[in-house]
Amino acid sequence: MTVPTAPIDSTSRPEPPRGYRWIALLFLSLAMFGNYYIYDSINPLVDIFVQKLGFTDENVGWLNSSYSVAAVLTLLLGGIIVDRIGTKKSIAIFSFLCLLGALLTAAGDSFEVMVSGRAVLGLGAESLIVAVTTALAKWFKGKELSFAFGVNLTIARLASVAADNSPSWAGSVFYPSGPTGEPSWQGPLMLAVGAGAICMVGAAVYWWLEDVARKRYQLGQAGSVDKLEFQGIFKFNRSFWLIVGLCFTFYSAIFPFRTFAIKFFMHTHFADLSEDVARETAGFFNSLLPLSAMIATPLFGLLVDKMGKRALFMMFGSFLLMPVFLIMMYGGVTLWVPVSMMGIAFSLIPAVMWPSVAYIVDEKRLGTAYALMTLIQQIGFFALNLMIGIANDSAGASAQNPGGYALGMWIFSTLGFVGLLFAILLRKNETGPHGHGLETIRAGGKA
Repeated sequence: MTVPTAPIDSTSRPEPPRGYRWIALLFLSLAMFGNYYIYDSINPLVDIFVQKLGFTDENVGWLNSSYSVAAVLTLLLGGIIVDRIGTKKSIAIFSFLCLLGALLTAAGDSFEVMVSGRAVLGLGAESLIVAVTTALAKWFKGKELSFAFGVNLTIARLASVAADNSPSWAGSVFYPSGPTGEPSWQGPLMLAVGAGAICMVGAAVYWWLEDVARKRYQLGQAGSVDKLEFQGIFKFNRSFWLIVGLCFTFYSAIFPFRTFAIKFFMHTHFADLSEDVARETAGFFNSLLPLSAMIATPLFGLLVDKMGKRALFMMFGSFLLMPVFLIMMYGGVTLWVPVSMMGIAFSLIPAVMWPSVAYIVDEKRLGTAYALMTLIQQIGFFALNLMIGIANDSAGASAQNPGGYALGMWIFSTLGFVGLLFAILLRKNETGPHGHGLETIRAGGKA
């Protein structure tokens, strides 16, 4: 990679070399890695919280719902911050909040302290995703944007795989006295603090990379922002709102399910195994969702960059998601079947949905659009984490009563049907006279 030795006049600067863009992507993704690990670090600990700290499933739901409350309160402002102060400063600020949230959660020995830590994480983590998403559009719009989004999600989801499988690779942290000893909740949360440090390293290096690029290359701009006009937030087009609706239902089904999935799998599919083996096996199956996405999301991104047909692909992914929760509950088949179906949907929809926004929203409002989209997604997280926790508690879901999980599975399945409806409406809108080219735009931004 050749780097000029002196700044070039802004009117004649070349675009960043391909290698430089991918290095920037790597460190943006490193910040996302730390972010995702911290969020998913509680997944293998749900039943340990119940055993050691006396939590209910509703308490566990609040750990992620408090995150979502904080995200809802700050996301819209976070998107405007990205638009106003730029991506490098925003990424640094939000990464610091992720690290601080991990520290508070690990230090706490009470429900209130842990909820506070998760709320601080919520202040930074979702706004960090908005900042990174906006940065990727700046570097890659018209140049393998969907593929770049896919690679970014692949690295981020590696953290989810690592968190779900942490009982296997960090078993001594979960069971410091051996597999037959008492489980620990605080040791695994200290691993999340280390992930927070990785997040800060990624943010710091990206700051330097963007500084260099601004001086030497022609880099995409976020656009000018005149003043805060909150009424303008609700002037996005119909396709944007349909994508927001799909985002709401899709992620409200996937992520709250992952919160309780390891406990659900342990009690309904692996109850005959010892606790430590059941936790490892359940964690492995939960990790198959981000693991499949790591491989398939970039490939789906490449496919969509080449073919277009974005709304059609989102319809297909939504259709796959509908039956998986009921198959897990009633199907009597190996978990490989529904988890594989969910993995495809988990790979396909994000690879298409998030980069599609860059094609239907004006560039100067992109940060705000992503923030608004993620904010509404977080409302779903808040509602569904609590709803499923309360449903599990009210139905007495446990190893002794695995049928108590059925109510929650029906709630998730209903969301799948609603998501398919939004995808069908998006397809109809985009193939009509008011479409924005989502079905025809291919790599290079050309129909």
